[in-house]
Amino acid sequence: MFHKILIANRGEIACRIIRTARRMGIRCVAVYSDADVNAHHVNLADEAFHIGPAPAADSYLRTDKLIEIAERSGAEAIHPGYGFVSENAEFAAACEAHNLVFIGPPSSAIASMGSKSAAKVIMEKAGVPLVPGYHGDDQTPETLRAEAEKCGFPLLLKAVAGGGGKGMRVVEDIGEFDAALDAAKREATNAFSNSDMLIERYLTQPRHIEIQVFCDQSGRGVYLAERDCSVQRRHQKVLEEAPAPGLSEETRRAMGEAAVKAAQAINYVGAGTVEFLYDVDGSFFFMEMNTRLQVEHPVTEMVTSEDLVEWQLQVAWGDPLPLDQSQIKIHGHALEARIYAEDPDQDFLPATGNLRYLRTPNESAHVRVDTGVVEGDDISIHYDPMIAKLIVWDKNRKQAINRMVQALEHYRIAGVATNIRFIHALTDSRPFRDADLTTSFIDAHRDKLFVESELSTHTALVLATGFIMETHKVGNSSGPDPWSPFNRSDSWRMNAEHAQSLQLEANDTLYDLTVRVRANHYQVSVGDAVYDLCANLADDYLQATINDHRINVYGNLYHDRLALFHGGESFHCTRYRENHVLDDLAPEGGLNAPMNGTIVTVQADVGDSVRAGQTLVVMEAMKMEHTIRAPADGVVSEIFCVEGEQVAESAELIVVEASEQNTEEAS
Repeated sequence: MFHKILIANRGEIACRIIRTARRMGIRCVAVYSDADVNAHHVNLADEAFHIGPAPAADSYLRTDKLIEIAERSGAEAIHPGYGFVSENAEFAAACEAHNLVFIGPPSSAIASMGSKSAAKVIMEKAGVPLVPGYHGDDQTPETLRAEAEKCGFPLLLKAVAGGGGKGMRVVEDIGEFDAALDAAKREATNAFSNSDMLIERYLTQPRHIEIQVFCDQSGRGVYLAERDCSVQRRHQKVLEEAPAPGLSEETRRAMGEAAVKAAQAINYVGAGTVEFLYDVDGSFFFMEMNTRLQVEHPVTEMVTSEDLVEWQLQVAWGDPLPLDQSQIKIHGHALEARIYAEDPDQDFLPATGNLRYLRTPNESAHVRVDTGVVEGDDISIHYDPMIAKLIVWDKNRKQAINRMVQALEHYRIAGVATNIRFIHALTDSRPFRDADLTTSFIDAHRDKLFVESELSTHTALVLATGFIMETHKVGNSSGPDPWSPFNRSDSWRMNAEHAQSLQLEANDTLYDLTVRVRANHYQVSVGDAVYDLCANLADDYLQATINDHRINVYGNLYHDRLALFHGGESFHCTRYRENHVLDDLAPEGGLNAPMNGTIVTVQADVGDSVRAGQTLVVMEAMKMEHTIRAPADGVVSEIFCVEGEQVAESAELIVVEASEQNTEEAS
């Protein structure tokens, strides 16, 4: 077996590989960019080498430096993980040329599947069923438009070198085609340096089911169950499960055999995933093959009790597959939720920030957390905003869902927006529990997934008051206690009832509260409502009783910012002191950057008349495009950005002055 391997990746997957390699007695070499000097994967590895600046193009994608570091360190093999160079055929070939084992398929297999259009030709010859569409070499807009009309609508435009939902657009009719093609090609060029497109008929109620395949160097292949990855946003997976609910044994076997046939058609070696679209009538169609380990591989590990990274290392060393098809058994049910730094209420906009408070559910035989971060780490603009993968297992789907719901209620993060509350609502929703699964699940059930908090605003404000009061009851080692009456400049008087004002800002609203401290409890007034509060704080756990209703919450108070956690939800507020002022509002009509990123195009000039919804600016962040549109009819009066410019979150980009007609209507 290998003595030492280099891991050409970062974050969660690098940590995941290190865990298995260390258990097998293999030493691990990590690489890190300027942004990852103190990253978790660097600290876990046996040794680590700096590879370049923060942008991936200057560090983790530098194939020449990866090979140089592997040779310097004495590594015998390179594990690419997923993403970055994992499906780079030229890199795999370069490893082979430098006598380094690429822990993945041969470069020829990667090249065969690297182009989605070429892959479909190969699959068609191998007898694997395909979705109707176009995957030819003629990429002129005229040809693509004509093929789109032949294919019929709705259709899916997809980058031939794509993945992760990038360079992909759903087109409902021919009128949308040209704009969608331009956007998809631009995004594909940015992400993959390849603007070629393929066209597929867009099935309206499909499920996304994929098969985990493995082949050894002798050509023997097996499939290890299937995964349902239908729950997606922006064509990126949100939640995966194994086995796929409601699939007959006959269909499972047919899909598995087709997947192995697909792998063997390109002389595949190692771990791979063949993805299918599964239609309501039970038919299935080849979509693509990912020539690497998938993000969602842990659900397969949980239901088969096999370590797929260990299999990868064994096969790359030259060992035969550990099991044949008859020996692979499925037991129980597993789910994986991707915990992302993103804001589901803002169309899943990626978020950045510091993980100032991080608590994960306890790991066990039923609960697993794969992560590459620790408390205090930053989520930056340079890499994918996934924080962790939460994986659960139980003996059936119903109990596995209950495990997931419970685990999410114990996952607490402050400092950056996350999708935890959304995932909690999703997994606990009736449609998901009933396995009403399609790739449009989120759009179809938005009313059940984007719901109001179970905690009323007043209840949350009273709990916040209790947390703040109890925190300061034990004193403040950083300076004078701001809650001491002797440090206040209000109307407090000796021997009078101790009443103090408290201002909390939540959801862009400033609330005035009055707190009266009694012998063993507080009386909290919010507007005209008065609440009796008993509270007891131990570390980050608050036991509270509000008007005889017992509520227990967790919280984190950082300076004047408080985050409370209850039942999978979080409530955030900020305490304003007398020396605080509210942020100035953005100028009326101003349009601001939703996050840090790069300006791709500015599609308006000063003086232009624009219509509501018209695209004004397109920016790129975390390898995804975000469109800034005119909020109303008006005239562009100022532009503060140019193409190629790096802009910070909330930076003003463009100003649109409302037209006179809109102004008159508003008045």
